[in-house]
Amino acid sequence: MEINDRVYGLINIEEPIIIDLINTRTMQRLKNIEQSGYQEPYFPGCTFKRFEHSVGVYWLLKLYGASLEEQIAGLIHDVSHAAFSHCVDYALEGGDEKGQSHQDNIHDDFVKNSDIAPVLEKYGFDLKFILNDDNFPLKENSLPDICADRIDYALRTACSYQKMTVEEAGYYLKNLLVKEKSWYFNSFEAAKRFAGLFEELNKIYFAGLPSAIMHRTVGDYLKRALQQKYITKQDLYMTDQEVLDKINMHLSDDAELRICFDRMNNKIKTNNNPSDYDVHIFTKSRVIDPLFLDNGSLSRVSDRSSEWRMAVASNLLPKEYFLKFER
Repeated sequence: MEINDRVYGLINIEEPIIIDLINTRTMQRLKNIEQSGYQEPYFPGCTFKRFEHSVGVYWLLKLYGASLEEQIAGLIHDVSHAAFSHCVDYALEGGDEKGQSHQDNIHDDFVKNSDIAPVLEKYGFDLKFILNDDNFPLKENSLPDICADRIDYALRTACSYQKMTVEEAGYYLKNLLVKEKSWYFNSFEAAKRFAGLFEELNKIYFAGLPSAIMHRTVGDYLKRALQQKYITKQDLYMTDQEVLDKINMHLSDDAELRICFDRMNNKIKTNNNPSDYDVHIFTKSRVIDPLFLDNGSLSRVSDRSSEWRMAVASNLLPKEYFLKFER
């Protein structure tokens, strides 16, 4: 199986289990789930799908010598995302705006009940082992560390949103290494440069005002549809377009839904105004503090830069917004 990837170029996949997993209905669905939720109205032509990122995480792990089990865990790590990705945390009762954790909370049960489980059983892999993140520190760890997931979505976002060329992405990959189950860069310069790139992406895309508006307005649209029973919670695990189609047939006879639809499509101007607002919300903020090789041992960017130490402390806190919709 060959895949032409925007970050890594031509990917040639030969492992039978990886091919079979990619061909499951569960993985194929991710081809129609937007990575960032619903950002086309805010950043036209710059979005990409969860499938692309998932394959990218798998390939990055393979390139850097991770076990096949960890490659599998990387490939399937996003399959439990609902339509519009993290927007679901703004739609469901008890959703986690600050951590955007709904996908993580349901991941294990989702995989166990999907067509992925029989594939793992066919090839003799222990599902419980695959689902335990503690076994795979290259795939996933806690902020502000870097991991395959964060490395890939940062490079992919930067390339997709034209903040970086593929050649520039290659710079980071050439200077990236693995030691004792940890990612690190071979120099302070490379580590600081990647940390700065990630900070810029977080400010503009991951936790910026447009994403805050998108999360809240799509969340309101989905919440209205659930309240009116236009869709069920189970319908959220269709594709983005299937959910849109099912809800949008009610736009003509539901004025409140129409307002939600116009807001999420950026047709109604929205400002951040702490003194006069309609909605007070939070978005998850992300920051990294990469390790780098420093005279034969590993140090963090914050060990060398007090400025970065303050940036890490600041950006680990959720971003807060006060949204005012123009009538």
